[in-house]
Amino acid sequence: MSEKEALLATKSVDDLRELAQVDHGLKRSLTALDLVMLGIGAIIGTGIFVLTGTAAARNAGPAVVLSFIVAGTASGFAGLCYSEMASMIPISGSAYTYAYATMGELVAWMIGWDLILEYLVAAAAVSVGWSGYVVAFMHDTFGIDLPRAWTSAPVIWDEAKEQFHATGAYLNLPAVLAVLAITALLVRGIKESARFNTIIVFVKVAVVLLFIAFAWSFVKTENWHPFVPENRGHFGKFGVSGVLQGATTVFFAYIGFDAVSTAAQETRNPQRDLPIGILGSLAVCTVLYIAVSLILTGVVPYTKLDVPHPIAVGVEATGQRWLATAVEVGAIAGLSSVMLVMLMGQPRIFFSMAQDGLFPQVAARIHPRFGTPYITTIITGVVCAIAGGVLPIHILAELTSIGTLFAFVLVSIGVMILRIKRPDLPRAFRAPGGPFVVPVLGALSSGLLMCTATPATIIRLFVWMAIGFAVYFFYGRKHSKLRAARKEATP
Repeated sequence: MSEKEALLATKSVDDLRELAQVDHGLKRSLTALDLVMLGIGAIIGTGIFVLTGTAAARNAGPAVVLSFIVAGTASGFAGLCYSEMASMIPISGSAYTYAYATMGELVAWMIGWDLILEYLVAAAAVSVGWSGYVVAFMHDTFGIDLPRAWTSAPVIWDEAKEQFHATGAYLNLPAVLAVLAITALLVRGIKESARFNTIIVFVKVAVVLLFIAFAWSFVKTENWHPFVPENRGHFGKFGVSGVLQGATTVFFAYIGFDAVSTAAQETRNPQRDLPIGILGSLAVCTVLYIAVSLILTGVVPYTKLDVPHPIAVGVEATGQRWLATAVEVGAIAGLSSVMLVMLMGQPRIFFSMAQDGLFPQVAARIHPRFGTPYITTIITGVVCAIAGGVLPIHILAELTSIGTLFAFVLVSIGVMILRIKRPDLPRAFRAPGGPFVVPVLGALSSGLLMCTATPATIIRLFVWMAIGFAVYFFYGRKHSKLRAARKEATP
């Protein structure tokens, strides 16, 4: 067993810290600015280009601005906890790795299983948003109207009756094709480049700034009245509860800052630069989200924004054709990159868990030519394509958001546990307020937003987690390499 394998087998905090010093062959070239750009690149996507309209039309109205502030605050607390954890255990990984080191295998399994749902469903949601902008681009640029029967979900969820209804469509074909194309690319392997990512980030941010700069003069202040529409008699349908449920929906818009922690071993000074990358990207995106949502609901009545391409609808209302094309092209490019990151990350969660013995070893199989986890990539791509092809975006987004919130609750608790159990560990960054303030606020704020999700979404999460527990106790626990190593070490 190699030094690296021996350290990984223990999953202890001390050994993971030691592993960060082992020569891993990765070049430490990323700066704090690179990490901020990486975070922005992962965050800006479907949340801003799609879910702004969904949350405004279904939950909060113009007060979706407040929803973004609430979600941003909760993300900030989680970001502070991630920053402390990443600076303390500067090893490439995710909440799964951190949980294994701090709270043990069972909790790590829960987070890993939860992350599988998050990445898988998030990629499907992004594919639906991508499809919406492609449809708008074909119409606005070439005058071609793609058939709705092949560009929409065949079912829609009726919240009042709590059941699915057929829409008359057959399949969201562009979403399916986009996922399958990126899956094929990932199977063959793709070289990641901080420089390429930075270019994509500038494109996406430029599109957002163009919208802000040219659309603000078309704002009609009467569209902001009432700013918080009166509740319709149901929790989450406008009013204060609508702002909170809207925050749960748009929380999707903040997903991605944790991707910064996966670059720990390629960062020049991870203890200093990781917190800057995580919190810096969150701050930039929060400001942009507030500005866009305020202008969008001022340009277009919120009731007209329940579409997969709300920014394009806002631009269309201004009559600026050139801007519409720029927004659509930027959104398509930006959503493509986010889809790629999600579809690349999910199979690697499978891969990490399989290496720990929690999944069958076939999930850890590497392609002999391309050097990628091709089996899990293909499985992920097929399931994601089906989900994006048949499910409406708000269901996919709500599942992603509640899954991410659950992971944030556990990470916040993990930071608090380490402050109490291991106060001796060096921490280049400490979340302010002692061992309890930020972790407790992080866990409570994310937990509160989980509670404001729709009952159907909460039930779906519980069903998914119940399946996960069954898999763990019937397979993972029996094949765990950590448990096997401890049995061997016991005299």
